[in-house]
Amino acid sequence: MRTVDVAAGPIAYDDTGGDGPILVFGHGLLMDGRQWRKVIPLLSEYRCITPTLPLGAHTSPMKADADLTETGVAHILADFIDALDLKDVTLVLNDWGGGQFMISEGRDARIAKLVLASVTAFDNYPPKPARPASLLCRLPGGGWILSRMLNTAFFRHSTRAYGALSKARIPDALFDDWFRPARENPSVRRDLVKFAIGAPPPNRLLEMSSRMSSFDRPVLVIWARDDQMMPLEHADRLVDLYPRASKQIVEDSWTLIPEDQPHVIAEALRAFVG
Repeated sequence: MRTVDVAAGPIAYDDTGGDGPILVFGHGLLMDGRQWRKVIPLLSEYRCITPTLPLGAHTSPMKADADLTETGVAHILADFIDALDLKDVTLVLNDWGGGQFMISEGRDARIAKLVLASVTAFDNYPPKPARPASLLCRLPGGGWILSRMLNTAFFRHSTRAYGALSKARIPDALFDDWFRPARENPSVRRDLVKFAIGAPPPNRLLEMSSRMSSFDRPVLVIWARDDQMMPLEHADRLVDLYPRASKQIVEDSWTLIPEDQPHVIAEALRAFVG
């Protein structure tokens, strides 16, 4: 894994290389680029880049004063794309949709196309099943308590927690890797807490979302019909919001479409990107 320094700190990433169209993949809370491990091997003709954003699974903490709010992480993603001097990027988001704030923050010049695959949107930051964890992080010592919960079967597999993300059972070995940094490194845990409590209030989120309509490049909204975290109605609202948006509904999947239906999303990306 490579590393590049941005203003907030070091960002680790994987890069398949090559001269094909560039796809940059985001990921969800307490995950990394392996969220796309079933999809990227199906896209060998593309240059696929997976940064590990500071959402709790990163192994190198950010600077103590780093802004890790939703907009702060969007700036970090934009800084990462700038640091690699990437152009005409297709930005692919799944689960965490905060990369959209690159648009409201005026940092989207390098983005040619946008893919929103069952993402947080509008005022759904954090999604309803994740709100208890966010509230816990607001309490003294709450981040430490949350880090102890990460090893429990309930947190990993209950549909009231991470089990609601994927119909396919995410391997415990992968959960071990994703959760270890926040369990073992207090500075990473500090970053996780900052992000977990960093969503703007609902009225502010809706005001920021309204600015997304300025993005006049192609957008693909691909949504899991049975998603338990991201309301299906948001897919239609996003299509109405973005001037050049299209929609595809995915069957037999929850939020993590790359986990549940990797071939479907790979074909959708190939058709969309060209």
